[in-house]
Amino acid sequence: MNQSIKEDQIIYSAKSAEVINMQPRVAILLCTYNGQEFLQEQLDSFVVQTHANWVLYVSDDGSTDNTLQIIENFAKRVGEERVILFKGPRKGFAANFLSLIHHDEIKADYFSFSDQDDVWLPEKLEVSLNWLKQQPENIPALYCSRTILIDAKGRAFGQSDLFLKPPSFANALVQSIGGGNTMILNRAARNLVSAHSPEDGIVSHDWWVYIVVSGNEGAIKYDPKSYVLYRQHGDNLVGMNGTWMARIRRMILLFQGRFRSWNEKNITLILSNIGFLSRASLYTFDHFCEMRSGVSSISRINLLKNSSIYRQTLLGNVGLIVAVWFNKI
Repeated sequence: MNQSIKEDQIIYSAKSAEVINMQPRVAILLCTYNGQEFLQEQLDSFVVQTHANWVLYVSDDGSTDNTLQIIENFAKRVGEERVILFKGPRKGFAANFLSLIHHDEIKADYFSFSDQDDVWLPEKLEVSLNWLKQQPENIPALYCSRTILIDAKGRAFGQSDLFLKPPSFANALVQSIGGGNTMILNRAARNLVSAHSPEDGIVSHDWWVYIVVSGNEGAIKYDPKSYVLYRQHGDNLVGMNGTWMARIRRMILLFQGRFRSWNEKNITLILSNIGFLSRASLYTFDHFCEMRSGVSSISRINLLKNSSIYRQTLLGNVGLIVAVWFNKI
């Protein structure tokens, strides 16, 4: 999908600085690493956002291609005060995103993750902020959504899975429902996550954000509409999970112990940051840990049956039962 932008299409240039500054400020948190092939399209999609008051914060993990030159040219185009570049921690994509969440220099009303190879539809920020602005400022709030899948040439070929059950901590313990590339946090959620997250050692930043905000009984919106074109290509660090091949691959990883090892990492991090859990979430977490340590398959299934833990789809819950039966959770 060609997102090349002409100068007369730049929305923010048609507005006065005064009008733009009246809008809430959004910090776009973009992580890059050798992203020259698709980065320009993503940057162009920021320019045409109908919500114009944003500042781009880029954490680069040591790119050796033209990524930094593309970012420098973009800063000259939109104003260098709107593009801030940091050196990344070079510990993987998850640590890179969390480094931006932790960064004291980043001041904003809302905080939006961005991948380097996607494309945002023009209403992406506006739609998410319409919901976030309705939430009390002192309550952690997280917006995420479904995505439109595109190939390397920008051609749409489907959507991510549609989830209909409500977001919750009981779901977050066994599933991440919102891609980080769709996530926007209010300031209370950002502060909560930054206070209860290590900069490395997590499975993925988006799953951890879902765990923390839901575990604190924050407000979470999963939007069934899609405002992000999620690019699938050979270099994806994390790809789409909705295809049958991806489901088969997940089942193989399940029996290889990958799912259980991920849960062990999440449990370790929750225990070391236990203060973010509400009383109800702590009760759910205790049941989850008890279920994982059950001696027999029958006892583990009974513990699952008596718990509130669930995945979003019928097939996902069948997989959960299989994982519990074989002690792979």
